[in-house]
Amino acid sequence: MTVSRTVRIGSSHGLHARPAKLFAQAAKDSGIPVTIAKDSGKAVNAASILGVIALAIEHGDYVTLTADGDSAENVLDTLTELLTTDHDQDAGA
Repeated sequence: MTVSRTVRIGSSHGLHARPAKLFAQAAKDSGIPVTIAKDSGKAVNAASILGVIALAIEHGDYVTLTADGDSAENVLDTLTELLTTDHDQDAGA
């Protein structure tokens, strides 16, 4: 089953190194194919940190996640939570 979801980025500095790494690792750990696309652009493998960073996703941007597999809904729930959380909030602490 293929599931798609559009999400607004919550990290105040966008999906740069640290949040991108957390996101890509979670996508990889899901064990199912997941892609991410910025606006209506080309979708990239969400488990590829370089692919995710190359999208240059900023705070407030909208991305579309697509997952394919039995656990697609649960995987997108987890990834959505990662994307909507501000991971830069406590970076200076």
